[in-house]
Amino acid sequence: MKNLKRSIFFMLVIIGLSHISAYAQFNVGIKGGLNYSTIKAKDREIDKSGILGYNLGVWTRVGNSFYVQPEIYLGSKGAELKFQENGSSVEQTGKVKFTTLDVPVLLGTKFGLTNFNLRLMAGPSFQFNLDTDESAFKQATDINFYKYRNFVTNLQAGAGVDVGNLSVDLRYEAGLQDINKNDGQKQNLIHLSLGWKIL
Repeated sequence: MKNLKRSIFFMLVIIGLSHISAYAQFNVGIKGGLNYSTIKAKDREIDKSGILGYNLGVWTRVGNSFYVQPEIYLGSKGAELKFQENGSSVEQTGKVKFTTLDVPVLLGTKFGLTNFNLRLMAGPSFQFNLDTDESAFKQATDINFYKYRNFVTNLQAGAGVDVGNLSVDLRYEAGLQDINKNDGQKQNLIHLSLGWKIL
């Protein structure tokens, strides 16, 4: 229920931004792309290779030289894990995967022409974990120790380019919160997306 309320709140924020002054430029588009995500723990490194995932959703942009860009998209994230439980010498391996609903709210600036420009942006990204595959921990003595949060806040920063209706974004996302309460795990990822302006 809490996740549903948060989702409704962020959707209302996006709708509200669409009614900002008619003097501001307003665009809507769709996007899709790839995520490369890793997970690390405070006391030990538990990821070596990361995993490749996807992102798919919509974006809006309000403003001209300076703009606000809220988005909402589904994504997949996770990591290849290698870890040892405390007191055990046996190394365990496996994957952790999340299906997420991500709601970044980015502030940006752009340089160039209307149909060809370079953009810089940064801002918070709110992550709702819709589904988690924790099979990596199925052999753990206490699987609840590795349970992941249903909601975390991340920070995104990156650059993009617009060519006509086409846009390409490359961003880095860093976790501002531990995604695991007990093990101090943080998630980071590289986010590459291709967008198409429909309005």
